[in-house]
Amino acid sequence: MKTRLRPRRLALAAAVLAGAGALFGTGFAPPGHGSAPRATNILLMGTDERDTLTDAEKRRFHAGGQACGCTDVLMLVHLSARRDRVTVVGLPRDSYAEIPAYRQESGAERAAHAAKLNAAFQEGGPELAVRTVESMTGVVVDRYLQVDFRRFIDSVRDVDGVEVCTPRRLKDTTTGLDLSPGTHRLTGGRALQYVRSRHVDGSADLGRIQRQQRFLVQALRRVQMRKVLSDPVRATRMARTLLGSGPQGFSVRELVELAGALHKLPASATEFTTVPVSGFAPPEAGVGSALVWDRGRARTLFAAVREDRPLVRAGEEPRPDDPPTIVGSTTPVRGSAYACR
Repeated sequence: MKTRLRPRRLALAAAVLAGAGALFGTGFAPPGHGSAPRATNILLMGTDERDTLTDAEKRRFHAGGQACGCTDVLMLVHLSARRDRVTVVGLPRDSYAEIPAYRQESGAERAAHAAKLNAAFQEGGPELAVRTVESMTGVVVDRYLQVDFRRFIDSVRDVDGVEVCTPRRLKDTTTGLDLSPGTHRLTGGRALQYVRSRHVDGSADLGRIQRQQRFLVQALRRVQMRKVLSDPVRATRMARTLLGSGPQGFSVRELVELAGALHKLPASATEFTTVPVSGFAPPEAGVGSALVWDRGRARTLFAAVREDRPLVRAGEEPRPDDPPTIVGSTTPVRGSAYACR
């Protein structure tokens, strides 16, 4: 059961699809900070809530089962102060984490404790998830966004699908995904299958994160091609779809303003990586099969984020490993390396 935490001034800033515009290059300055440019950090969370899907959708897209109220997707998104670069760092949901102490609804204080990273949202909602990520990365999170199954499906439908490409067959019997080599336009439910699949190969969640990042690049291309974000009426409609009817930390108008400069940012000005992993948590940690971050490499990675430095050096065009390795260093790549040719 989620708990209520003390109020905190956090607002939404980005989305898996329409909010990809908010992620990729805007001049938005958070309230209270005037118009002076500064870097902005966003925590993007995809939750496994599915109660607004129809029974038919759950059957067709293999989205049934019991939701745990957890985060299936966690990405730390950094917008540079000059708004000329976006860095996206995937945080595996099964990462070993120390959840900070917090006050429960009963008033009782729960001590800091070990758990998987995705449990922070389950225990204390987005605010506790933010605090946990901040404590693990040393990066101050300015804003957050949570997107559930329904909002993701409807946002993808609003742009008539997103193209993805693969050089090899992608099959996951758990989600029902089955893509042959080549390029495919995925509409709402099929896109959900794509970004949820983690049993395609031995890379598990690391492979899924890579596919989610590929999807973000292609979503950016799609909304650019359809000029969604340069049209205030279409952008407003998409923002409303994305935000839904539940409580959110930021208005439709603010989201539209955030997305306004998306069409100016090329995929080559975005960069993607996943936090490096050194191994698995020992059984005595009591959290099940959890990934342990490589502290040294993670420290270097998040220092670059805090200092607003690019992860990919000028003139370099690194290529991603596909599938990625679970243990070891991860190679930051430009978004253009993930784009379909």
